[in-house]
Amino acid sequence: MIFLVKFLLSVKKRKLLLSLNQILLIGNVGNDPEMRYTSSGTPVTTFNLATNNTYRDQNGETVNETEWFRITAWNRQAESVNQYLAKGRKVFVEGRLTKSEYVDKEGVNRSSLEVSATRVVFLSSQSGEESSSQPNSSNDNNINNNDTFPSNDNSEDIEELPW
Repeated sequence: MIFLVKFLLSVKKRKLLLSLNQILLIGNVGNDPEMRYTSSGTPVTTFNLATNNTYRDQNGETVNETEWFRITAWNRQAESVNQYLAKGRKVFVEGRLTKSEYVDKEGVNRSSLEVSATRVVFLSSQSGEESSSQPNSSNDNNINNNDTFPSNDNSEDIEELPW
């Protein structure tokens, strides 16, 4: 709590504008990944991810909802996703939402949201079974993220920000 107060006071003093664009998803891959290359030779892989939500409605009946997300991975991460990920596998995706604009077949301007993946962690084996051991992860950096992700998270080791 003290850390948060110090951080907020620091932000207020410097009049920094904070923003965050982050999404965390766990779901099942809906199609085999498709890899292509940009004109500059950068590998890009896309796939669809389904997340499920189950709840009871007012009548006590079970309702199942599925949300679909279009995921895009870049560089070495795109190559790993294309090589090891397949339809039906469970996966964790961390990324940011990006907006894509296009013109459909009827000439109407459209837009869609997609997730630009910064981290993809395979949660099930290639046969689709959930892994009981440590999951395989693809921590390769992409063009949107130069951070590395530590393998061990010690939440008690909180450091103060350098400003």
